[in-house]
Amino acid sequence: MSLLRDNGAFRSLWSANVASQFGVRVGGLVVPLVAIGTLHASPFAIGALTAVQYVGLLLIGLPAGVWVDRMPRRPILFAADTVRAVLFGSVAAMGLLGWLSYPQLLAVVLFGGFATVFFDVAQLSLLPGLVGPQDLIEGNARIQAAQSVALIAGPAIGGVLVSAVGTSGAVWVTAAGFALSGLQIVRIRTVEPPSGRAAATSLPRQIAEGLRLVFSQPVLRGIALCTAWSNLFQSMFISLNLLLLTRIVGLSGAVVGLLIACSGIGAVLGALAGHRVARRIGRARTAWLALVLTQPLMLLVPVTGPGWRCAFFAVGTGACSFGGTIYNIAQVTLRQLMCPPELLGRMNASNRVVVFSTLPVGSLVAGVLAGSIGVRATLWIAAVGVSLSSGWLLASPLRHTRDGPGLPPPGQPAVSAAR
Repeated sequence: MSLLRDNGAFRSLWSANVASQFGVRVGGLVVPLVAIGTLHASPFAIGALTAVQYVGLLLIGLPAGVWVDRMPRRPILFAADTVRAVLFGSVAAMGLLGWLSYPQLLAVVLFGGFATVFFDVAQLSLLPGLVGPQDLIEGNARIQAAQSVALIAGPAIGGVLVSAVGTSGAVWVTAAGFALSGLQIVRIRTVEPPSGRAAATSLPRQIAEGLRLVFSQPVLRGIALCTAWSNLFQSMFISLNLLLLTRIVGLSGAVVGLLIACSGIGAVLGALAGHRVARRIGRARTAWLALVLTQPLMLLVPVTGPGWRCAFFAVGTGACSFGGTIYNIAQVTLRQLMCPPELLGRMNASNRVVVFSTLPVGSLVAGVLAGSIGVRATLWIAAVGVSLSSGWLLASPLRHTRDGPGLPPPGQPAVSAAR
């Protein structure tokens, strides 16, 4: 825990990330409950609220990378937190006054999503300047651990808050979480170096530079395609998991909840182990070995059945999340180290747009296939697809290096970032 103990700037960024992640996860549960309980929204309207959350990344993901590279990152992070705190605070205030409407709720989710895109891209781009190359793997592991815990505990905390203080009170708490994140950002005193880029360069040209870097650099291209491929088939699993467990296997809600939680537990364990594994065997080896050794276990999920066969689901999803989280820690660190500092924002934004764009595609494909060939058959296709995701890394230069082309082992300072 040396970074959290010894590096005050990282500690503030980590604390801001914790508060922000819990705000996102709690808000993701509370806002639909507000729409259902207060506005009596239709199922289509609830679905629209969920879909709008992805619109932010698709609409402004690439331009956000340019703006993050043009401007200091701390003010962007603070502005993103302020916007989200005000938006969610307005929902609570209008709810108390009886003036809340569905269009306002839709706008809050949309613009809150925009702010989250800026926060995520700016945070990824600020971290290397706060911790240095030798501690970057540990920094990413700490942040990944916080995100994994928030993914598991956030909805549960949201449910407790709704029960304890009502939906309006839970929204106030969500807004306070974003405000707390902003206060932690203010505490970061590290001076950021100038961007080194002229803002006069056209926006399309700067966007193209980010995309060109991701797809022309062999390691960055392999990571982007591997993650996008994995997300495509993982989203098929996510879309069909509940159907498999409830309608086909016939499990109760309590058992389903426990089995789904195994994925989150695997993610937390992976976050705790990730930086230790990378320091021992190397970042590059960690990235592809984590997938090679764990992702094929998803082939257990389609054979899930009643009784003891429920263990197949727990082992398959838990192992996949464990290995996937270790991979994420290694690949994020590799991307940060191999990218020129003046391109970090655009690289991170371009990568996020590429890898997340396959999520809705996977969900749609899963629905079509499940309706034509059945849920289990579709899950077999998804399992095979996930198992093959490491092929993109094995075909890249990562297979032939310990820590990444031209990069020193974790814990040793780098003379300069690889170009």
